[in-house]
Amino acid sequence: MASISKLSIRGVRSFSPEDEEQVIAFCLPLTMIVGANGCGKTTIIESLKYAVTGSLPPGNKSGQSFVHDPKSIGSTSVKAAIKLRFTARTGASMIVMRCMEVTQKKTTQSFKALDGTIRMMNPETGERVVMSHKCTELDKTIPSLMGVSKPILEH
Repeated sequence: MASISKLSIRGVRSFSPEDEEQVIAFCLPLTMIVGANGCGKTTIIESLKYAVTGSLPPGNKSGQSFVHDPKSIGSTSVKAAIKLRFTARTGASMIVMRCMEVTQKKTTQSFKALDGTIRMMNPETGERVVMSHKCTELDKTIPSLMGVSKPILEH
């Protein structure tokens, strides 16, 4: 059975791109996320969904408001990263990393999803294996590794 171990977020909404990444550890069989309004509970869930399915939250102007606002830190661009450590249905430990960038132009912002990677340990040799994928390939590969269809993960 697949399970989620850790999620790290940097540069997404209120999670600053300049500070060190924030890591959330998930416990079995249940993890509760509690906190005051505006502290990032929904961002954690949406980051988890993005890491697994590649689906951006609804109403995000094509991802521009999902990434930290470049104007708030006086920059022309912000790079964001989401890393998810999970155990695949085969029992292999894997890490998926998805990166994205928002660039501020004079009056508009543009969002770009950068390529992602999947890291895993080769069970035979014990070496790290890194597979780089285009975003569309990751959107199909990760649900398959978890053994759950994409529509179920999205809801």
